[in-house]
Amino acid sequence: MPVLKPCLGRCLPWPLLLGLAACTTAGPVPGTPEFAASQVSRAYDCGVRVDRGQVMARLAREERPRFMAANAAFAVKSYKAPRSCDAYERASVQRDVAALGRR
Repeated sequence: MPVLKPCLGRCLPWPLLLGLAACTTAGPVPGTPEFAASQVSRAYDCGVRVDRGQVMARLAREERPRFMAANAAFAVKSYKAPRSCDAYERASVQRDVAALGRR
């Protein structure tokens, strides 16, 4: 068994690092301008009406350029690969976008 201890010391960090890498690619962090842009983009994909000006008005002035840049990037991705959404996802997106407008 002493032979396995060095191997475990070297091998255990890899699964941990892979798990952390998966967490970082999940998407924008809620509460950030990038997250707001992703929700607005998803709303457009689902056919939900969005007042982008109202969402931007709720953001701090220094966050607006980040929102605009992320929104443009998501719009390009959405245009290239549009998805449809079911009734549950549409209702969820409507709630999220309404919350962004009240933020």
